[in-house]
Amino acid sequence: MPSLPVAPRPLNHSERAVLEHLLTADFPGASALRSQLDRTEVVAVWAPGSVSVDLRVREPARPAALPSRLVPVDAHVHDRSGAHTGELLVWLDAGTTLSALEYAWTTDEMPTCLPPVDRVRVRVR
Repeated sequence: MPSLPVAPRPLNHSERAVLEHLLTADFPGASALRSQLDRTEVVAVWAPGSVSVDLRVREPARPAALPSRLVPVDAHVHDRSGAHTGELLVWLDAGTTLSALEYAWTTDEMPTCLPPVDRVRVRVR
């Protein structure tokens, strides 16, 4: 299913907090990706009511040089009781700039908001 375009807007508080949290991981290219956050905007949602979004980094941006289209972190989401409820993925455009934030859930209901960062366990792959 194609994304639904939206008028470009800055990252909201939750999107920014989650991306900052995931990019605290120590991997090659992380600092370049962190430097892009102030220039990153949301340009589409993945579905009505979805918290997964497509991103665009406005120029000029310091590119990362990652070999993959996916940031190399495992970011598992857990509920208050510690049960695994999903994971967060950060996608890149040709390994250089932020292009999407995905919340892949394992529950019956689609999440209506991003998780608080204290419920996200981040580990470099």
